[in-house]
Amino acid sequence: MASLASLSLSLHTVPGRARLAAAAGAPLRRRRVAVVRAKVREIFMPALSSTMTEGKIVSWTAAEGDRVAKGDPVVVVESDKADMDVETFHDGIVAAVLVPAGGTAPVGAPIALLAESEEEVALAQARAQALSQGPSREPHPPHAVAAAAPAPPPPAPVAAPATKGIATPYAKKLAKQRRVDIAAVVGTGPHGRVTAADIQAAAGINPKPKVAPPPPPPQPAPPAAVRPAPPMASGAVLPPLPGGRVVPFTTMQAAVSRNMVESLSVPTFRVGYSMTTDKLDALYEKVKSKGVTKTVLLVKAAAMALTQHPVVNASCRDGKSFSYNTNVNIGVAVALEGGLLTPVLEDADKLDIYLLAQKWRVLLKKARTKQLQPNEYNSGTFTLSNLGMFGVDRFDAILPAGQGAIMAVGTSKPTVVADKDGFFSIKSEMLVNVTADHRIIYGADLAAFLQTFAKIVEDPEGLTL
Repeated sequence: MASLASLSLSLHTVPGRARLAAAAGAPLRRRRVAVVRAKVREIFMPALSSTMTEGKIVSWTAAEGDRVAKGDPVVVVESDKADMDVETFHDGIVAAVLVPAGGTAPVGAPIALLAESEEEVALAQARAQALSQGPSREPHPPHAVAAAAPAPPPPAPVAAPATKGIATPYAKKLAKQRRVDIAAVVGTGPHGRVTAADIQAAAGINPKPKVAPPPPPPQPAPPAAVRPAPPMASGAVLPPLPGGRVVPFTTMQAAVSRNMVESLSVPTFRVGYSMTTDKLDALYEKVKSKGVTKTVLLVKAAAMALTQHPVVNASCRDGKSFSYNTNVNIGVAVALEGGLLTPVLEDADKLDIYLLAQKWRVLLKKARTKQLQPNEYNSGTFTLSNLGMFGVDRFDAILPAGQGAIMAVGTSKPTVVADKDGFFSIKSEMLVNVTADHRIIYGADLAAFLQTFAKIVEDPEGLTL
């Protein structure tokens, strides 16, 4: 019994594997003690949208020295579409802010350092200082710092390494012909590559000097009045005009610029269609008191037409295939101060005009206060841009990236119209132009869609069902 008691005591007092070894009668061995390193984590610039490449720090909600918990918002970031709170994924202390308010950083770049405890704050601050000086100045952890030793003498020059196999094909052929050991030749080409000139020099052959061709006879200079201007180099920046003021793009304007340039790589075509809007105008007068706008009516009409022509609601993103989108999500272009947004009315075909109007008011308010969530502006499958309220007769819209078509709507105005019997009358007429991706949508597809859309607009009773 005494032996069992002593065994039980040993099992409770000897930790880990040593306990099992004691139970088995094996000799105890010293365990290797793991060294727990200090934990300093980086807070990165997040990607808040699919088109975001860099973000701007609007404000820091947590200052240096503040202790934060997992899920707490620490910074407000301005993306290309909205301002959003960024939360931390770990508990800790904000030890150093790398990008101050008003600064920008690319997606994935560190913007702050988070220390796990008070002991790591000094290490994080030293690391932040090293990051500000360059990536090669990363400080060593405290346990790895040794006493300063006298500087070693400069290393002796080392002979150039052998370059066997790192040679141009012609140099290898020439070395074989001249019986030169290519491994012993020091290359003078890029990255130590052996060239034909190196082989000739090793073989004692002086290359023949190249004779420059005679210069062409001088051409008479054209008159100064008709002399063409030198071509502008690609990517060159034009100098500012005298008296002008240079204003850098905002984050939103830079994103719009990138998207528009990307859209120019898509082969597009445009189709215009005119339709009468007398009945649509009458319906608008009945429902505008309930918050339904003309834009909402047009969105509903477009959604109903898209359900009958799904190819116009499709999208091509990789240039090799296209997708039939199961949801009809219509983005509506909204002009804001210093930019452009397209809030998306999701499942517009399944909602009545009153629910659409309610959702549109919420989205419009969020867009103007830059509070849209990513799914509220990047989930569109079709876009509508309405400039009719500004009196614009017609215009062409640029196709958004990743969508199949965009509709540009002009104003509705009284027009003299002739019927099939030749009788003239005055009716309100509206012109729409649709820009489409010609890789997936063809002329007949777009014409059929516009015919359906025009029938809905000219007989809008179905919009209220």
